[in-house]
Amino acid sequence: MTTHRKTFNIIQQSNRIYKSDALEILPHLNNGSIDLIICDGPYGVTDNDWDKVSSIQEFNLNLIKIFSQKLKPGGTLYLFGKPDCIDFIDYRPFLKLQSKIVWYQPSRLAQGRRNYTNNYDIICYFTKGDKPKAYNLDDIRIPQLVELEHRLRCERVPSVVNGQYGKTKFNEQGKNPGDVWGDIKQLTYKSKELVNRKALNTIQKPEKLMERLIRASSCEGDLVLDPFCGVGTVPAVCKRLGRDFIGIERNTEFVEIANKRVESVHDESETKFSVNFDAFDCKTRSRSTG
Repeated sequence: MTTHRKTFNIIQQSNRIYKSDALEILPHLNNGSIDLIICDGPYGVTDNDWDKVSSIQEFNLNLIKIFSQKLKPGGTLYLFGKPDCIDFIDYRPFLKLQSKIVWYQPSRLAQGRRNYTNNYDIICYFTKGDKPKAYNLDDIRIPQLVELEHRLRCERVPSVVNGQYGKTKFNEQGKNPGDVWGDIKQLTYKSKELVNRKALNTIQKPEKLMERLIRASSCEGDLVLDPFCGVGTVPAVCKRLGRDFIGIERNTEFVEIANKRVESVHDESETKFSVNFDAFDCKTRSRSTG
């Protein structure tokens, strides 16, 4: 048995974090086996060894090609980066770009002296095919920003009633978070969930951020891949939400931290009451408006 074959057999085991380079392991994953990929890898903007790539655009295009093979039809990729992370590359033969989410951080300490300060990161939302097989809006709603009375008055305007969005109604459960997220703050040195100061900002992302992505684009029992899992935020959130995961990380210290972090997490799904879901499929649940 060759070394590659051994790697292939090992990597198929879910709910584990593997110490390896992502680009060495990814080709050996089963094609069409992944429901969701959250890729928070190199940005190509710092002097860190893990962030040094000759061209972030070509690096990301190569990842997109590989991910398109590994995703199931309708599967989702969230690719993190700076504003230019997919500029001037043709990703269209591989995945469909649904939107670019702006993760807005106005409180960043770094302030530009010769240009406007960069106060946001991009999260590119791709799907394999035109439509996602899972988009669970009711699981990620945020508070309505418009007062109910004002919203109801707007809904009664004739041009609204008779227009394209005439059936859109105020939803008391909240609204779609949209594509600009300023409600989730980046971690600081005082954040309780920060597990390693070296991982601050460049590596460790808030659990709330990853939870929104995972809730939106996967269901319980789905398989989530994090090819640059750092200190294990995505695997930890996956375990808590009842998703399976495969994590890959080449830094030995981070792998140890991530494994301990996952071990300490309680699976919320284990405490739920037994319910008959025969007539309910979260992958095809109706899209609530508002």
